[in-house]
Amino acid sequence: MAGVGSCLPSRVVSNDELATRLDTSDAWIRSRTGIEQRHFAAPGTATSDLAVGAGAKALKSSGEPTVDAVIVATTTPDRPCPATAPVVAARLGMTGTAAYDVSAVCTGFVYGLATAAGLILAEVADRVLVIGAETFSTLLDPDDRSTSVIFGDGAGAVVLRSGTGTEPGALGPFDLGSDGEGEALITVPAGGSRQRLSGVAPRPGEAYFAMSGKDVFRHAVRRMTGSAKAVLDRAGWNAGDVDHLVSHQANLRITHHVAEGIGLPRERCFNNIAEVGNTAAASIPLALDQAHTRGVLRPAQRVLLTAFGGGLTWGSTVLTWPQLDRS
Repeated sequence: MAGVGSCLPSRVVSNDELATRLDTSDAWIRSRTGIEQRHFAAPGTATSDLAVGAGAKALKSSGEPTVDAVIVATTTPDRPCPATAPVVAARLGMTGTAAYDVSAVCTGFVYGLATAAGLILAEVADRVLVIGAETFSTLLDPDDRSTSVIFGDGAGAVVLRSGTGTEPGALGPFDLGSDGEGEALITVPAGGSRQRLSGVAPRPGEAYFAMSGKDVFRHAVRRMTGSAKAVLDRAGWNAGDVDHLVSHQANLRITHHVAEGIGLPRERCFNNIAEVGNTAAASIPLALDQAHTRGVLRPAQRVLLTAFGGGLTWGSTVLTWPQLDRS
């Protein structure tokens, strides 16, 4: 890992603001999710806008203005077609560079990292920009308390480069998995080829994001814990070797359960969910950038990443933190 950056919309939406139109309260949201506020993109701001902001900062952090490939992990592309990544690459001054999207909902960034590492190992690319970017507010039913209080918008990015497994910034191994039998637990029912919107009005709620909260909680804890243990075993690490757990910021209680299952004290978990909510594919790179900027992540420290998302999908990896400028 050679660079990191992030971008958040300027509009901050507090729990109190949501409580003015939903049957909820600041205390209810905090106690169940750990969230205090989230950022929502203004009308007209697209996922690519946030991706470009985060990508530009990651490129600057890396000290090089270009890469050989751009990967955007997102659930909220600018359009169903084409992919968002080529637009992002062009706006970053890299027309002609390989660019494509990865869709694994909240696990998307980890899948993107694995894909980027594969490109480098196959000598297809020497440097890859991996961005997790979301405007999840565009998928939310404004009257649904169960989802509207959880999600936010944002983007985070990292630059990967070729290197050796012994130098700071070394990434991997990976553990990835999926279970398509759980597709209905985290979904937007309408808008794809299975249930088309063109010319047909969807039933109320079918064009919005929906989630079976209790089932998702249970699956998230089990899958992230299992995946994290698997990748630690592959890396030859144990829980005591991990300086920081940076997990998908889904819910503070989920993170604490995962840490407990791995055998990590809560003090080793970096959490920013109180400030930004659940930003889906953006959550891990956004957290990495904030932890780096605040001096939480220090060179040569060992970091465990783990995520869970729709599909169902899950994935984990490990890295040693590199020496990066915090300006």
